[in-house]
Amino acid sequence: RYVFFLDPCNLDLINRKIKSVALCVAACPRQELKTLSDVQKFAEINGSALCSYSLKPSEYTTSSKAPVLCPKLPVPASAPIPFFHRCAPVNISCYAKFAEALITFVSDNSVLHRLISGVMTSKEIILGLCLLSLVLSMILMVIIRYISRILVWILTILVILGSLGGTGVLWWLYAKQRKSPKEAVIPEQLQIAEDNLRALLIYAIAATVFTVILFLIMLVMRKRVALTIALFHVAGKVFIHLPLLVFQPFWTFFALVLFWVYWIMTLLFLGTTGSAVQNDQGFVEFRVSGPLQYMWWYHVVGLIWISEFILACQQMTVAGAVVTYYFTRDKRNLPFAPILASVNRLIRYHLGTVAKGSFIITLVKIPRMILMYIHSQLKGKENACARCVLKSCICCLWCLEKCLNYLNQNAYTATAINSTNFCTSAKDAFVILVENALRVAAINTVGDFMLFLGKVLIVCSTVAHCFLSIYEMVVDVLFLCFAIDTKYNDGSPGREFYMDKVLMEFVENSRKAMKEAGKGGVADARELKPMVGGDEEEKLL
Repeated sequence: RYVFFLDPCNLDLINRKIKSVALCVAACPRQELKTLSDVQKFAEINGSALCSYSLKPSEYTTSSKAPVLCPKLPVPASAPIPFFHRCAPVNISCYAKFAEALITFVSDNSVLHRLISGVMTSKEIILGLCLLSLVLSMILMVIIRYISRILVWILTILVILGSLGGTGVLWWLYAKQRKSPKEAVIPEQLQIAEDNLRALLIYAIAATVFTVILFLIMLVMRKRVALTIALFHVAGKVFIHLPLLVFQPFWTFFALVLFWVYWIMTLLFLGTTGSAVQNDQGFVEFRVSGPLQYMWWYHVVGLIWISEFILACQQMTVAGAVVTYYFTRDKRNLPFAPILASVNRLIRYHLGTVAKGSFIITLVKIPRMILMYIHSQLKGKENACARCVLKSCICCLWCLEKCLNYLNQNAYTATAINSTNFCTSAKDAFVILVENALRVAAINTVGDFMLFLGKVLIVCSTVAHCFLSIYEMVVDVLFLCFAIDTKYNDGSPGREFYMDKVLMEFVENSRKAMKEAGKGGVADARELKPMVGGDEEEKLL
């Protein structure tokens, strides 16, 4: 019933396979077997022969071939893996070697071995820190709501001072290194000193360019930081009214784990398809021929597409819940569970939209992964030109993937608002983003950077990316809702805003600033053609 490896920890890290004879056994050894006598006793009691079939249990301790045909001593304690029917060693170090086999691009596998062993040893502490990160993330969300205005400016000032200080230190180190005496230095150390001096000069120039660009960005965006502050304040209210948003990463992770387990099980079934053929060593192996051998590619594409589909479902669920909150004038009339209502709408109406959006990401991700694989296989063999072209293509595809991810997320928000298909929603979202390009830049620089610093603050002791990424997603959805609200409404009777009072204050302040500048008009409430008809729009909203 079970597959037992004579030497389960003997791995070929290059070809990623176990270099051991595998036998079919009736039971896995639950306790460590130190001698051949123990192996013989185990076979007699359990009826499970752990040596090769050609050797009878009575010959385990007498045959001269026993050291070769029997498992490596001591036989580690093992337990059967559910569904897979493999005898897996209980020893943690063996799992570390399995991880080394999977991650072959790590040059120093011993470091990975120590890392995984350390993680397994400290798993209780890591679990406690994960729980602590959840608490700290929630606290940070509350803090951002109440002191968002102060926090944004404090972080902005700290970044500017840090950039100036870092640039000044680098130039000071460069000047100090350049003035240091070099007469008594041996040639080898002189070459190292020159390399260090050149590196300091490059770092100092790069820091100077970064600081100048940062100053220009702050100068251009300084008047638009107010919208970021208002959106962060409203996002804090969203989490108070929709507390289940905080736990959204858990459900997504659980769904991904279930799918990955199913994917691995199917992969193992694919590995034993085909015809059973006896090889030169006398053992049976399965050889796949015909169309079935291409199922591997289909299976890999399915892994990427379905994983992206699950992540897109999370984005659509969050967008639907936040849109419901934003366009409900009286927050006391919110549904009992907007998250569950959003999931219901997703399953009933928007699965095709999510599937199409995730498929587009898959079409970009697969070529990038193929190029990364080619680059890893040709490392050290290709010339400089080919290496540069490969890296450039990988970088361009990565940038395209990020842009499409951002557009998809806003397309899902437009779908949640107007119930339009993916292409229409993507077009509408793109138009809104282009019309509000400077606001988008302000939110994606100031807002995302503030959340990044929050992640860094928490990650110094724990992990926080999953939870604060939901906050970031909520801010992006709120911004698109705000942009659509100001596009179709102007606050007059019959066209009242849906936005929160904090955002209304921002609009009023923007109007006053425009009038004082002598430009007239209302920049933040332009009267344009709606995405849908008036009656239909009112019904949807």
